Amino acid sequence: MLGFDRTAARYTWTAVLVILLLVLIYQVRATLFLFILAVLFAYLLSPAVNLLDRAMPNRARAWALALVYVTFVARMIVLISQIGSRVVEQAKLLAGKFPTMLEGLQQKAGDWLAGSIQQTILANIRAGITQKTNELIGALPNAGLKFISVASNVIYVVIVPVLAFFFLKDGSVIRTQLLELASTDEGTRRFADGLLEDVHLLLARYMRALVVLSLSTFTFYSIFFLVMDVPFGILLAVLAMMLEFIPMIGPLVGGVSILIVTGVTGHHVLPVLIFLLLFRLFQDYVLSPQVMGQGVELHPLLVLFGVLAGAELAGVAGSFLSVPTLALIRILYVRMRRQRLAPR
Repeated sequence: MLGFDRTAARYTWTAVLVILLLVLIYQVRATLFLFILAVLFAYLLSPAVNLLDRAMPNRARAWALALVYVTFVARMIVLISQIGSRVVEQAKLLAGKFPTMLEGLQQKAGDWLAGSIQQTILANIRAGITQKTNELIGALPNAGLKFISVASNVIYVVIVPVLAFFFLKDGSVIRTQLLELASTDEGTRRFADGLLEDVHLLLARYMRALVVLSLSTFTFYSIFFLVMDVPFGILLAVLAMMLEFIPMIGPLVGGVSILIVTGVTGHHVLPVLIFLLLFRLFQDYVLSPQVMGQGVELHPLLVLFGVLAGAELAGVAGSFLSVPTLALIRILYVRMRRQRLAPR
């Protein structure tokens, strides 16, 4: 006999709501990514804003925000004018000279590789590397121009800093309102308050870690390339710094690219390889645990899965957001399990 099961109907209705929520998030993913960028940008500037806010009289947070914004914009203009032009220049130079350098490498290798099979294999490798590397290196100047054109877009130049300004200015108010919307139950509000605190610490440590790790990568790489007189050193250092934002995959791709460029340009590959290995040991096992802190402990296999899945779903943006997303899921799971196991 047919009947109406309230429990089954409630579960079905919950599943429908969850599916609708996921569809809605997918539809507004561009806007959601914009807000995520604003939040991360706010966490990037929050240490300086909080420091100035405590130092200024009457706790004038708006003036502290304005001063930090002006200082940040001035420094970015100086960095882009001093380093960005050299990076684009070296990228164009490398894209023009790379086929000739690779041909010279083939001629040197042909002296000790005998036989048609070896020559055929080397020619095929050369053709493949030439095509892919020229596409990558030749795209760097265009990527720089694209970045400038995107940066000129009102959304990324105005909206992100404006949203970050409000997050920095009214962050405590937003948190209070979220807690009020959570529930009137005291236990639920405590759970939500602890969850927001964990998320706050996670994002602060994650952004601090990204900035410190990327700056250390650029500093060590540029100094080593300058001392060893490695060709296109600034370009390679900037490339490694940018790829540092993508966990695991980014440093690997950056290291392989550096070895290819140094090998083709006739530089000694062995010292560069030793430096890369030593730096990765220092970066991954000494510096990264110190700056990352607690709360972002994820197994390397899980990080690798997240990076690959994020790249498949949303490209570079998905790879960049994979680690904080997995860390947020872990925090939510730990909080829910702790509340379930806590004595009532």
